[in-house]
Amino acid sequence: MSIKNITVLGSGIMGHGIAQVSAMAGYKVVLRDIEQKFLDKAMEKIKWSLQKLAEKNKISKEEVDIFYNNIIPLVDLQTAIGNADLIIEAVPEDFDLKKKVYQELNSLAEKNIIFASNTSTLPITELSKLTDRPDKFIGVHFFNPPQLMKLVEVIPGTTTDSKVTEDVTNYINKINKRPVVCKKDVSGFIVNRVFIPMVHEALYSMERDNVSMEVIDSAVKFKLEFPMGIFELADYTGLDVIYKASYEMNLRDKTVLLPHPKIKELYDNHDLGQKSGKGFYEYKGDNYERIDLTPEKASKYDPYSILGVAANNASWLIDNEVCTIEDLNIALKLGMGLKMDIFDLFKKNGPDTIINKLLELESKYGSFYHPNQSLYSRK
Repeated sequence: MSIKNITVLGSGIMGHGIAQVSAMAGYKVVLRDIEQKFLDKAMEKIKWSLQKLAEKNKISKEEVDIFYNNIIPLVDLQTAIGNADLIIEAVPEDFDLKKKVYQELNSLAEKNIIFASNTSTLPITELSKLTDRPDKFIGVHFFNPPQLMKLVEVIPGTTTDSKVTEDVTNYINKINKRPVVCKKDVSGFIVNRVFIPMVHEALYSMERDNVSMEVIDSAVKFKLEFPMGIFELADYTGLDVIYKASYEMNLRDKTVLLPHPKIKELYDNHDLGQKSGKGFYEYKGDNYERIDLTPEKASKYDPYSILGVAANNASWLIDNEVCTIEDLNIALKLGMGLKMDIFDLFKKNGPDTIINKLLELESKYGSFYHPNQSLYSRK
């Protein structure tokens, strides 16, 4: 079955972004939400985004209207899914809410329709069991914002039909995104499995080594060649996203990260980063102000444990055949903005020093830091 008509459930940042990029690739899209006011707001944002693209000569003025008219906003669920070949669920990252959505879909959707979830951390196999078609259920993890980010992680569940994986991967290619298949439905998938534990480790590093956030962020930016510091990146991502991802990952796999209580504290205080005006750093006004990170500050710290935790999880992904090294590098480059391949970074920053740091931390804080055996062969 070829995918022609798409219904996106949820018109928030992710939902309306997915609708827009699908419409721009010529797909007929229905954008569905529970209230008209949410849809009106989403359609305004889509129009604004398309007009910005036209101003930059990325698309023509005529295409603004064509792409905009490829999207039909609807409240009624039955009508919204009537012609769908693929339904992409992009409702908030709440298992109970998703459960409710899928129960409603089961009673209304034709049996041949593919269900895809845009979850960033919830297990696809677990979600697929909420439906009457686990063989036609798959994860499509778009990155925020979908209009700009090229990466989409494609995650089959344990019972997903390989033809569904193929059809959905073709759809991702057609909307001009780069699919990376996560071959096993593991906690955190690929990018979050590496990124989220680094945020927690950066907090522990700050406490143990008595250094400031700006020094750690400077070291991550200039010594690890990240596009921004790790705390900066967390604020940009949203600490609600970090917290929920951390909670779900830790709930299902205690080995993937060492939770730091500061993340929950910030979440509970509604200090969510850039979107709320305060997270690890404070932000004033709508314009994003870059934190003052410098090579001089970077020279005061070596982020060995942060890189060690990242390399450890990256090794785990390869050893467990979740993805290839090539796909891992593409995912981290497009999803996190890494300029250098993760194991090249590991080699560049002194493999023996990093492994010894992990061993030292293991002796003090337990098996989470135990160096993955294959790290030794990556020296």
